[in-house]
Amino acid sequence: MSPSDRSASIKGKSTPGIKAPKDPNAKVFAAPEGFWIRCVECHAILQQSAVTENHQVCTECGHHFRMSGRKRIDLLCDNGSFKEVDFDLKPKDVLQFFDTKSYAERLKASTSKTRLNDAFISGSATLNSLPIEIGAFDFSFMGGSMGMIVGEKVSRLFDRAVKNRNPAIIVQASGGARMQEGLLSLMQMAKTTVALSQLKKLGIPYISVLTDPTTGGVAASFAMLGDVHVAEPSALIGFAGPRVIQQTINQKLPDNFQRAEFLLEHGMIDAIVPRFEMKNYLARMLNFLGTA
Repeated sequence: MSPSDRSASIKGKSTPGIKAPKDPNAKVFAAPEGFWIRCVECHAILQQSAVTENHQVCTECGHHFRMSGRKRIDLLCDNGSFKEVDFDLKPKDVLQFFDTKSYAERLKASTSKTRLNDAFISGSATLNSLPIEIGAFDFSFMGGSMGMIVGEKVSRLFDRAVKNRNPAIIVQASGGARMQEGLLSLMQMAKTTVALSQLKKLGIPYISVLTDPTTGGVAASFAMLGDVHVAEPSALIGFAGPRVIQQTINQKLPDNFQRAEFLLEHGMIDAIVPRFEMKNYLARMLNFLGTA
């Protein structure tokens, strides 16, 4: 059954496993908050625990939900091999930025929510016994935005890859540059690109894994400068979002514009690989590319 057919078949039905009591005065016990999740693709109502066990992939249609950076690291790296570095680096509100809240308050809230100091996790590990330098964005931390600390950690990842002669892998999930750091954030695009250029000179492989979403300054810099670009299904990938582009050019865009499938069709990425197959795919690419 296609996602559209499945969507039509469940339309108007009650949540699975929940039945309305015959007695209108009967006491109804509500499910705990966060117990259910609705798939944005097929609209099926799923148990959150089942989706979590399935690595944040819909058990009905295979839609890839967003995933934390740490869980992505766990999924790709050999068990127990990941050694995190630079975890103590923390962003500062150097511009004293304030919108509806201060930047300092937003950082504190994101740290409390994610238990991270910033939106990027990095370190050294092995993948199918192959040594790598790996990093992953966490979109839950201020939309995976790139400020000075994220730019520094990405640059250090590339520096370690040069020093250790290890391939580099970054799992992208970002809304772009962090506006609360202004021009200091935009400077990270150039900084990370220069650091990456050292890998290119030495022939050290760099694979960019594009997940939903990969946009803004991250997409306009190191995310799209890999030797191999591989995306998860239906990931949104681009600089400005489709809504902004459509309003700017005043033209209707294709339904799958800036989705991974659209980019693959137009030669912008090399492959689309489901989450469960990603580790083995990356291992094959590393073996193919070799090491410096």
